[in-house]
Order: sequence, then C-alpha cells, then structure tokens
Amino acid sequence: MTTATSTPPHPESRLGRDVLELLASMRFAISLLCVICIASVIGTVVRQNEPYNNYVNQFGPFWAEVFAKFDLYTVYSATWFLVILAFLVISTTLCIIRNTPKILADLRSFKEHVREQSLRAFHHRAEGTLPLDRAGTLAHLTGVLAARGWQAKAQVRDTGTMVAARKGSANKLGYLAAHSAIVLICLGGLLDGNLIVQAQMWWQGKTVFEGGGMIRDVPDQHRLSENNPTFRGNLFVSEGSRAGIAVLSTPDGSVLQDLPFDVELKKFKVEYYDTGMPKLFASDVIIHDRDTGASTPATIKVNEPTHHRGIAIYQSSFDDGGSLVKLKGLPLNGNTEPLALELRVGESTQLSKGSETLGLELTGLKVINVENMSATGSAGDATDVRKVDLTASLNKHLGSGAKGDRNKSLRNVGPAVTYKLVDSAGQRREFHNYMVPVELDGQRLYLFGVRDNVNEAFRYLRIPVDEQGDIAGWVRLRQALMDPTLRDKAAQRFAAIATPPNNPQMGEQLRQSSRRALALFAGQDASVKKDAPGGLAALSQYIEATVPEAERSKFSEVLLRILNSSLFELNQAARERDGLKPLEANDDTSRFMTQAVMSISDSFFYPAPMILQLDNFEQVQASVFQVARAPGKTLVYLGAILLIVGVIMMLYVRERRLWIWLTDTPDKATHVLTALSTPRRTLDADAEFEALRQEILAPGLKTQAAHGDAV
Repeated sequence: MTTATSTPPHPESRLGRDVLELLASMRFAISLLCVICIASVIGTVVRQNEPYNNYVNQFGPFWAEVFAKFDLYTVYSATWFLVILAFLVISTTLCIIRNTPKILADLRSFKEHVREQSLRAFHHRAEGTLPLDRAGTLAHLTGVLAARGWQAKAQVRDTGTMVAARKGSANKLGYLAAHSAIVLICLGGLLDGNLIVQAQMWWQGKTVFEGGGMIRDVPDQHRLSENNPTFRGNLFVSEGSRAGIAVLSTPDGSVLQDLPFDVELKKFKVEYYDTGMPKLFASDVIIHDRDTGASTPATIKVNEPTHHRGIAIYQSSFDDGGSLVKLKGLPLNGNTEPLALELRVGESTQLSKGSETLGLELTGLKVINVENMSATGSAGDATDVRKVDLTASLNKHLGSGAKGDRNKSLRNVGPAVTYKLVDSAGQRREFHNYMVPVELDGQRLYLFGVRDNVNEAFRYLRIPVDEQGDIAGWVRLRQALMDPTLRDKAAQRFAAIATPPNNPQMGEQLRQSSRRALALFAGQDASVKKDAPGGLAALSQYIEATVPEAERSKFSEVLLRILNSSLFELNQAARERDGLKPLEANDDTSRFMTQAVMSISDSFFYPAPMILQLDNFEQVQASVFQVARAPGKTLVYLGAILLIVGVIMMLYVRERRLWIWLTDTPDKATHVLTALSTPRRTLDADAEFEALRQEILAPGLKTQAAHGDAV
C-alpha cells in the first residue's frame, strides 16, 4: 500500500501568485485610481511649471524644497505619476483578463440547471395552474417572453420542464467597456505624456538645456529629431518672422523639438470684451514645408487648430514680439537730468545707483489695459494731510491703483510697461507703470506699481499731474526737497509770510521750524532713523520721540500746517529757479499740493532710485502656438466613448433572469412556478414581475402565491 503525498508549492511561485492576485484585484486598481485623483487635485491647486522662485515665495524655502523633491510642480510628467499610471493600466488589464471569461460564460449561459426547489426562496415568485397541457403552456410562454424581449431556453426533465430566460445582459458588457476605457485613456496619456520623450533622451543620449540665449545656438544634444513620435511644446513666432523649433518644458529645463516645417506669422489679430478680457485672437500664418517647399496659408484661432503632417498647431496665447520701448528715467534724488533709455521687450541693461549697479530687465508691454476706475469720492473729498494723525502707525505706504467698488466702471487706461530691477544680491522687484495719467477720485494721477514677487498684487505710487498735465511738476518738487539750499530759501519765504507784523521776533523761530519740518520730511534730519527714511513716517517718529503723548495731536496739526505751507513755498522757489511763473492759489493748486505731499511721502518707500516712465513705443505682436503630435489622442477619444457607453450600460441596463418550472397535474393541466432574479430590488422590478405574472398565468386563472405572500 502506498501513500500519496502532496508537494508544497515553491515559495517563489506562491509569491508570484500573490503578486498577480494583488495586481489583478479591484481594490488595488481603485487605490491607484484614488492616488491619481489626489495627484490631479494637487496639479490643479499648485500651479504647474512656474519659476522656482515663485514657489519659494509662496511656500517658503523649506516646503518649496520638499515639494520639489516630489515633483509636485510638474505632477503630470513626474516619474512617480507615470509609474502609477502604468500600474493602473496593468492592474485594470489583469482585471479584464481575469473576469472576461467569466462574463462571456455568463452571457452564454441561461442557467437552466437551477433546481426547482430553490425557486421558492426567491423574493419575486408566483404559482398558478394553466388549463393547458405542458406543450401548450410552453408555446404560451414562448409568445409572452418573446413579446417582452426575453431570450429563453427550455430544459425538459423527467419531472417537468424548466424554462430559463434572461434580459439586460448588456449590463456586464458595460463592465468590460468601462474598464477597457480606463486602459485606453491611460495608454493614451502615457503615449502623449513625457514618458516617451524621456525614453528617447535616455536612448539617444540627449540632455536637458538649462541655459539661455538664442535657439539657433543650442547644441544638438539638446534637440529631438523630426521623427519623434509624440511631443507637445510651444512655438513662439513674432509678426513678420518664422520659426520651426518648438520648446518642450521639463522639470529641469527644456528640450528643443525640430519641426518638419516653419510657421510664418503674417498678422496677429485680437479683439477685447468691455471687461478687457480677450474675445478673439487669431493668427494668419503661412506653413512652409521643408521637404516639399510648399507654402500653405492658414488661419489659426482658439479651439480651431490647423494640422500639417500629423502635427496639430493650436493658438495657445499671445505675447509681445520684441516691441521697441522708449523709457524716460526720472531720478528721485537731486536735480539729475532725466535718463533716456531705448530697449526691446526681452532685452536687459545696467543702471548705476551710486556705487551699486542695478540690472534692468524689460519684460512686457501691454497696449490695452482695462481697469475698474470706479470713483469712491469727489474731488472735494481728497485727503487733507493736515487731518492725518502722525502718531498712528503707517502700515501701508503704497496703495492699490484703484479702490474697489461694487459698481464697476471699466475703462481702458492706455499702455503700460512691465520691467524688473535686479540688485547685486540677485533680488528682483517687478514694476508696472502706466504711460498716461488716469482719473481717480476726481484727480488725474500717474500710477507706478511695484511688487516684490509675482504672488503679490501691485502697490501703486500715485503721482498727481501738474498744470500742464505732466509729471514734471511733481518731479521738480521732489528733487527740490532734497536740495538744502532751496529748503532754506523756502523756509525764509515761509517765515516772511507767516510772521505776524506785531510780533517780528517770531520770524526766526518760524524759519527754524520750517527748516526742521522740511529736513524731517526729506529724511535729512539727524533724528530720522533708517526705518523712517523720510516723509510723514519721519515726522511721526520725531513727534513720538520729542513730544509728550498728551500734546502730540495738537503739535502734529501745527507741524503739518507748517510743512504744507513750506512745501508750497519750496515749489514756488523751484519754479522760480527754472524760470516758470508762480502757481496761483486756487483749488487746482490745493489738490495738486495735497496729493503731492502724500505721494512724496510714499516715494521714500519706493524701492528704486528712479521712476521709469513709458515715453513711446513701437509695438510688435507675437503668437504662442502649441504644437503637438499626439498618437494617443485617438485612444483617448475611443476610451471616452467606451466609458460613456459602459457607464450607461451599468447604470441604466438592469440584468434580470427568469425561471419558470412546468409540471403536469392529474387533470391534464399544467402547474406553473415562476421566479425572477435581479441584482437590485426596485419598484420597477416589482412592476415588471407583476406584469409578467399576469401574462404568464393568464388573467382570471387561479394563482396560489406571489411575492412570497398568499394571494
């Protein structure tokens, strides 16, 4: 006698089966899908492909570095995201492979081998007797089921006949369609993603380009060939020029993609809504094929791309194409003559700030600027500096360009230029200056904006126009304030006017008070600290340091009256020096001086030695096209269609199975027992079974049980 022993499975084979079982499990696929959804949310909340400095300013140095380690700034091209996407494809494919044979077998099976005793356990069941023999009853049932769209199969047994019917089998096909759709969409995403580009770079020894300069000077090791099967990049073309090399952005830099054609931009067209948002922008182009030499004209609009040699060309955005900009530099200190600059957008130069050199980067020109210019007060409501409480803390020295208002008044305020100043430490500040004055609160003002990083809103220095509608009057007063000789002259003039005739000994005291007020305001008094370089903040600091708290309010009012009058005399002295006639004492002069005092005070917090005013420009438009060769697009479209079909089948197609057991009775009639199976118990299922019961058992015939209850 021999005893058979079973050999235990090898550990490696068991591990392989466990891994395969995990990959093919539905819970694993759902877990991967959840991770992808979370990653997509991160990619939506965190702006993608921004400069790294923007993330440092937003999250801080520590978290910016942590997020960078996980490639959260380029989620959709991150290696971990593509790996998860690939595993989702594998997992879903294995699910389909494992379940498809079962589904197909179930679709072919009518399950006619069900035991008749088990039918009595169904929720939906009914019994009755038909005055027909078994053959007649079977014919009756065939007609009823066929009329209602049921597929049926009969099995004849020794004790009776089992009729099995089914309906709504497409529900299971919906499962296959939906899961196949996920596979196709993910495959399309992998094909059109960055994975193939990275694989080509590894295989062909290409590297990422991290420098700058002209595209034509970039070496070949940073370029991909025209035969690249999939890519998506940007093509920048200025009016009157042509380009045929796209830029593919990567987390570490960029890669250049050679195209089999050049795109020449003949004309760029843009139209705006009243809100200032672009309504239509389109490009008239000529596509020059390098192989055939053919030139094909086309018009590319938003959502209306053109195609050439399997590459789609989309109108992505528009930009400045290198407009020639003329700037006038207005120094804030001393009587230095204005500086004339001429640059093209995208160029840079150097500016001298004493011993320090500042880098000037001209970044943009925008000809149309529609802003909310709703007035929040009339001209008579202008702030009077005499009512300012100097003892209060000055939390904000530069304000917004326009105050918010529920009733928006949108108006085109003309061209504006954007530039950056870079100090020796590499710190960049961005400036946004309008070319012409705008009317705010009943007064025409020049707006000169500044911000420390792109995540902040611009803060604006508001400078009033003079009687000629120019900025020269304010600049003259600002420069005169920094001239000790003119300050002394203004103090003498103030003392001569303000000294009472009956008290001439006050003249010297008033002159000294005027000199002190002007020196404090100019930031040239020894008592002024570095944190209050000048303006009203310096006066506030002086009062807090020298005047008892109980007397500060009254002293502030007196000091501001002296300051206002002294600044008026300073302005008159500066005009006299330049050969201009004195200003008349009227409402216009009063409004100008009031705003000038406030803006000069704010100018001490303006982080630049001069204001660059847009003097003139010659605009050159440019189009930014997105060029894409996307073989996975067809798979994505097919997957989307399958997903819609599959979801509809699973949600709106209900699988039902019906069994009818026929047995002979002694009086040559037929006893009928029927039961219905459905995945979900619904009111529709109840109504459908009730209708079937009535037709199967024929109206007027005796029934014994329905829905588990006596009838």
